[in-house]
Amino acid sequence: MLLVAHLIAVSAYAGFQWTVRVLVYPQFDRVPAADFPGYERAHQRRVSRVVGPLFAAEVVTSGWLVVDRPDGTPLGLALAAAALVALVLLVTAVGAVPLHRRQDAGWDAAVHRRLLRVDSLRVGLATAAVGVAALLVG
Repeated sequence: MLLVAHLIAVSAYAGFQWTVRVLVYPQFDRVPAADFPGYERAHQRRVSRVVGPLFAAEVVTSGWLVVDRPDGTPLGLALAAAALVALVLLVTAVGAVPLHRRQDAGWDAAVHRRLLRVDSLRVGLATAAVGVAALLVG
């Protein structure tokens, strides 16, 4: 049950992250510059309501996998699952969040390009997490 719960958690986050990368962030440059600071702050507030529970589910299930591995679950895969979740959180904390905060002051195309690169990394990590979780479910 834990392995399936983890697969669901990382899959939900990966779906969210792909949506943000492919649909949400590419449209940021369509917001008029004068309106962008308010738009950005609203985005941060609203996205936190979605991503917070997703992150919590990933942290709980990946941590649980490491602390109380189900019988037959390879330690290496459990550690890989936890590491991928940790890396997503790290990239978010040191990459995406500061870039979003910089956009609070106003639209900056260079910051937006960096945000897209950081987000592409998060998409890759989230997708890899789904692959590892699928291997765990086996």
